[in-house]
Amino acid sequence: MSDLETGERPEKLGIREVAALAGVSHMTVSRVLNGHPNIRPATRQRVLDVIEELDFKPNSAARALATQRTQRIGVIVDSSVEFGPTSTLRGLELAARSSGYSVASVAMQDDANLTPEGAVSHLIAEGVDALCIVAPRSSSVSALRRISIDVPVLVVKAAKDPNFLTVSVDQQLGTTLAVDHLVSLGHRDILHLAGPLDWLDARGRERAFHTRVEQWGLKARPIVVGDWTADFGYDYAIGLKGVPEYTAMFVANDEMAFGVVHGFHDRGIRVPEDVSIVGFDDLPLSRHFIPPLTTVRQDFHALGMKAMEVLRAALEGREIPQRSKIPSQLITRSSTAAPRSS
Repeated sequence: MSDLETGERPEKLGIREVAALAGVSHMTVSRVLNGHPNIRPATRQRVLDVIEELDFKPNSAARALATQRTQRIGVIVDSSVEFGPTSTLRGLELAARSSGYSVASVAMQDDANLTPEGAVSHLIAEGVDALCIVAPRSSSVSALRRISIDVPVLVVKAAKDPNFLTVSVDQQLGTTLAVDHLVSLGHRDILHLAGPLDWLDARGRERAFHTRVEQWGLKARPIVVGDWTADFGYDYAIGLKGVPEYTAMFVANDEMAFGVVHGFHDRGIRVPEDVSIVGFDDLPLSRHFIPPLTTVRQDFHALGMKAMEVLRAALEGREIPQRSKIPSQLITRSSTAAPRSS
């Protein structure tokens, strides 16, 4: 009769004790704990029942020795300030935790002396099983290509890459939805306020904007390059002389869009009566701004889940998609309307 049947709890809890009570080898318990596919369902369930009954929590150090893995993902974020990178990191952390992994992260712009090479070295020294690069700039990705890295590397970016795994929110789809919405309202003269073009997401939106404007045969205007901040949007709007000739703006993120609306208000330029505004991100404040902001929603939780799914596939030797995109969604609110000349 086993200790479970007699109601007695073993004084020492380890994989071998679990194995003895489940009537299997300790290697079988290890395979169950690490999600090995070649375990009979009845055996797996018997092991899981013992683990649940004992409230057994495997020692992470012992697991690392057995599997040569630490169950830790290293994440490099080019900036931890903006909503998108922060939300992506949070989504990845949630997905990692639910998969039995932990996350070690570094933010590049939090330390002016930290280089991409230094960030990689720091995380590799922590024994991470894989690396994920969130909200990258093109300069950071170029630096990564010069580094020899012996673990799987995933970059959150739209364009596929021969050197890295990639996942992203579909920037082209989101931009296309924004432009098409403005065109459907009757706008034919649209200005794009872009993010910093060294950021891959900003570059992706800017290219998609030009492509869609050309496809629609709209007026071609030079873009304005911002810095992601509401202050930039405000200063841009305040600096204008009179009501703009363009009737709509596609702004690369919601924070700059908020600044533009504020600046227009202080100049007596009405939104959307004089200029319609579309943002990107769907910040929680977007629905409560005056006027509520039409914007492109990015599902950062789904992005984190997809990134973790791809990394786990790479770590477990399963077939992995080299490119995965999460659909974006247009959220229509009161900051857009038909142009004033209609």
